Amino acid sequence: MFKSVFVNGSLTEGSVLLMLGLALVLGFAEAWYFTRRNPAATRSFAFTLALLPVITATVIMAVNGNLGAGIAVAGSFSLIRFRSVQGSAQDILALFLAAATGLCLGAGYAAVACLLMVLCLGAHALLSALRFGSAGEKLREVRINVPESLDYEGLFDDLLAASFTVFELIRVRTVEMGTAYQLIYRGALREGAGSRAFLDAVRERNGNMPVSLGRGLEEHGEM
Repeated sequence: MFKSVFVNGSLTEGSVLLMLGLALVLGFAEAWYFTRRNPAATRSFAFTLALLPVITATVIMAVNGNLGAGIAVAGSFSLIRFRSVQGSAQDILALFLAAATGLCLGAGYAAVACLLMVLCLGAHALLSALRFGSAGEKLREVRINVPESLDYEGLFDDLLAASFTVFELIRVRTVEMGTAYQLIYRGALREGAGSRAFLDAVRERNGNMPVSLGRGLEEHGEM
């Protein structure tokens, strides 16, 4: 069951078409799953997941144990530069899964490729249903601008304590050409805490200067 369909490393028309067809099926299945889990996924990302397995499988078949060809392929891939928006950890996971599936199919291990895809997608669905690792979903980042002349030490601690279970000042920097400071806090939001009331209270103390409340950049794009 887990043996390669390429007997003694020989490629036949039937086995090649079978592997490439299966690569397309598994690639489209993975693309459908991850785009359904993450509505914000782009068309470019969906196309990449759908076609990466068949491309990877074709490259592995072309090399087919040839050391010189393998080195040439590795060299050509090293010339590629990916110019795209930084993705989330789960985007990288999806790409690795697509590439690993293509590697298995390129070597002729159809059963291993199918098992890998089913196990990974099933485990992902189960962990998502159990909200595994969701403790960090309440983490928020607060950015408060204050005038240069204002003493900001502890100025907003009572407001933060009322809206956050825990909070920490992680960074202070100058903004607006050095005429103001920006305080960056990170903390866990309390259940039922109203963001508008918090923002209005902060604006009363910082002279109506800009203030923002949101997730950190690493939180975006999670499925």
